Amino acid sequence: MRSPSAGRIGIFVAIALTLPLFLVGGSVQPAPAGQEEEFTPEYKQVRSSFDAKHTPKFVAAPDQVKRGQWFDVTVSVGAGGDHPSLTEHHVRYIALYLNTAEIARVYLHPVHSFPRVTFTIALDEGGMLRAVAEPTHSAAWEASRKITVVP
Repeated sequence: MRSPSAGRIGIFVAIALTLPLFLVGGSVQPAPAGQEEEFTPEYKQVRSSFDAKHTPKFVAAPDQVKRGQWFDVTVSVGAGGDHPSLTEHHVRYIALYLNTAEIARVYLHPVHSFPRVTFTIALDEGGMLRAVAEPTHSAAWEASRKITVVP
């Protein structure tokens, strides 16, 4: 005769063995309402028109760099003045792209983070350097500039 605890162990083992199959075979559920604001520009519109408060600005970035050499790129948000950093309205992140590939991203905290970031990067090839910033209550905004890489 089996003990009651042996039966419970058997049920636990059966659940443990089938659980990974359920998780692997399970489907992805849509995000709960309100979470769509957490999505990045890959899922939202990115605006490249000028807006004094929301358009990113390259404060410091060279036009030409040596291949593989580290250099700084400073981006601020608010091409016509600084974007506010308030609890109710702030910049969530500033991302840096080379053409369509994201190469760096910094998330900002409301109130405690000023919307200016310096990235230290190195490139193997030139192209279009793009700064993307996403404030709350708005789609993402983009500014771009050409950068050349020399050997």
